[in-house]
Amino acid sequence: MKNKSYILLVALTLSFVTVSFAQRYRIQNTIGVYGGLTTFDIKTDNFTTQSNNGWLGGMAALVDLPHKFYNISYNIQLSENNVDISAAPSGGNSEFVEYKLFAAQIALNMHVKLIENHLTLDLGPMLQYNGKLEVKDENKENYIIDGFNSLTAADITDITQFNVNGAVGATAGINNVKVRAQYIYGFTNMLNKLNNQDFNLGNSENFKGNQSMLVFSLMVAF
Repeated sequence: MKNKSYILLVALTLSFVTVSFAQRYRIQNTIGVYGGLTTFDIKTDNFTTQSNNGWLGGMAALVDLPHKFYNISYNIQLSENNVDISAAPSGGNSEFVEYKLFAAQIALNMHVKLIENHLTLDLGPMLQYNGKLEVKDENKENYIIDGFNSLTAADITDITQFNVNGAVGATAGINNVKVRAQYIYGFTNMLNKLNNQDFNLGNSENFKGNQSMLVFSLMVAF
């Protein structure tokens, strides 16, 4: 609940910034509301991971640039993502432990007009605040992460919470209904905070991981 409160606070703050930004430009669609499904993973050599599904919801304000080959949108979104990491109980066989991750993201996207009003190529930077990883089954918190002798599933939950991402995708549709496919990659090391902790691993393990996220969403503009 504490992580959810932090994320809600960030989202509310970003919404005020959105309104201020929008007032300075001519807005084509006053607001767009969207939601969809995510597929999330952490690309790392430290753990054996498996992507899992989640959900996302957000708002967008589109800045119309009629004499340009692109438009610009300002987006804020919240998501609940899931990822699986391989671990094993003491004396048992390995299995995937499911983790949950809440995130708030703010993005400034450029939409290259491939087909006017119907199809765009989208790309831009993104800032992200996320909570800690949360083991969904408390009975698996003491499972030992594959490749380690004493590192438990609960040990690796305190990851880096501020990250910088890049997003690329496409938006297509007619009138005020659009569908969007987007790929989000984390430029920053999402596991860097683990390097500041003393796990008594007996080696100089360097934790490094980058988020990988696919989003498929439907947007309705008003």
